[in-house]
Amino acid sequence: MKTKLVLLDRDGVINVDRPESVRSLAEFEFIPGTFAALQKLQGAGFKMAIVTNQGCVGRGDLSPEDLTEIHTHMETELKKQGIILEMIYTCLDHPDHPTHRRKPNPGMLEEAIAHFGADPRETHMIGDHIRDLEAAYKIGCIRHLVLTGHGEKTLKNPALEALSPVLVHRDLEEAVECILTSVRE
Repeated sequence: MKTKLVLLDRDGVINVDRPESVRSLAEFEFIPGTFAALQKLQGAGFKMAIVTNQGCVGRGDLSPEDLTEIHTHMETELKKQGIILEMIYTCLDHPDHPTHRRKPNPGMLEEAIAHFGADPRETHMIGDHIRDLEAAYKIGCIRHLVLTGHGEKTLKNPALEALSPVLVHRDLEEAVECILTSVRE
């Protein structure tokens, strides 16, 4: 049996996005409902991993050590809620010099699929940005757009139509309910 896997973007899905990225631990704030949504996914037997571009490191706006501090804090707070985040895949590329790992390229998603032995056609990707959906489309993942973060702007992006089908949700909680309903059917 293949692993049930949900891939999540970080900024705008798990935590509040900032106009200039989350550049310090003090700026990291969970979006309300995140804990409850992830608890439900985990309770239903899903593995969860984050796939996040962090170009702020590549630009020199955030040190790798500060990013590690943010991710350690995030994982600690999730563990306090009984939530185990299996992996955090991070691409530090400067946006002007992307590698195959930087979304919209699918490298990080491919790594996760291989690591977990998951089937991309049964793997869910939840994001708020067009590049999250493009990366998921390229490897055949089920695509979920949340309207938090950049989601409202992404919903108006003409490129979205080419990535159809994309399931649109108010937030992470609603996306998780959709995933769990599809598993029950």
